[in-house]
Amino acid sequence: MKPNLTLKDVAAAAGVSEMTASRALRNATDVSPLTRKKVMTTATELGYVPNRIAGSLASQKVNLVGVVIPSVKSYVFSEVLDGISASLNPSQLRPVFGLTDYDLDTEADVICEMLEWRPSGLIIAGLEHSESAKQILRNTNTPVVEIMDTDGDAIDSCVGISHYKAGYDMALAILAKGHKKIGFLGTKMTLDFRASKRFNGFVDGLNTQGIKLIDQENYTSGSTVKKGRQSTEAMLARNPQLDCIYCSTDVIAMGAVMHCIVAGISIPKSLAIAGFNNLSMTSGLPIELATTDSLRFDIGKAAAGLILKRNQPGIVTNPEKIELKTLLNIGTSI
Repeated sequence: MKPNLTLKDVAAAAGVSEMTASRALRNATDVSPLTRKKVMTTATELGYVPNRIAGSLASQKVNLVGVVIPSVKSYVFSEVLDGISASLNPSQLRPVFGLTDYDLDTEADVICEMLEWRPSGLIIAGLEHSESAKQILRNTNTPVVEIMDTDGDAIDSCVGISHYKAGYDMALAILAKGHKKIGFLGTKMTLDFRASKRFNGFVDGLNTQGIKLIDQENYTSGSTVKKGRQSTEAMLARNPQLDCIYCSTDVIAMGAVMHCIVAGISIPKSLAIAGFNNLSMTSGLPIELATTDSLRFDIGKAAAGLILKRNQPGIVTNPEKIELKTLLNIGTSI
């Protein structure tokens, strides 16, 4: 296991004493602005994270596992947390979580704050991070597991699914049902990298039969049934010839279904609808929604399992990549 960067490393790189480096990082008033800036810049460039464990405990870890996720507003990440807790519960490790709201700068701050307490592990949603976050993660000796996604390079270990393949496979399933006039409805597409990968896979899947999207509706607020209903109405007003809408989440797809029910549109005869995540709440719909199970609980459980493995005394393990196979449910809506 690689050693964490120390204050001594920062001081040496900045050309100051450890005492001066320490005072600069604590914003002490007797350090000149120029020296403080130099030390701060050096620390950032090195990916140094201060150690908040005092004195004799400075070389130890605490029995906490940091979990960094975008949101808990939907069932998606709450089920991930359930999986993490289920795996950690038999051990002495306990999860604590921080939220980023899909903002990479906020994510970097949360990562830094968590690592200051020297947790026994860090679980982070996604493979995309700011450069400062990447530098911090590369230099920590805390086991890191990136979750939800396997379409990219992991800094350490990762557990997830291929979102590109999930979108691609749904496109093939929709095409197999004979739909050709297809639209896409999504949210936070510029911030949610996993949704963007599904979209790219979906478009490439359609292209295998020379089909292109005829409409696309993107918005920036969260996934809600109301927004899905409103956006579906707007899409059909623009392009009444649409025979299928693929939604970036099940919640949005539920809104699309609600619009069809109110407007008297037959599903899937007049309009096919598909979503993503396989949320349990969709079981209350009058149709069975076509969707992809993103295996959230299983991902959380497997990620925590890797943290537990890495914390076994005297055992050295290499980074692992675990890609779970997505489950496509055709349902009755396409």
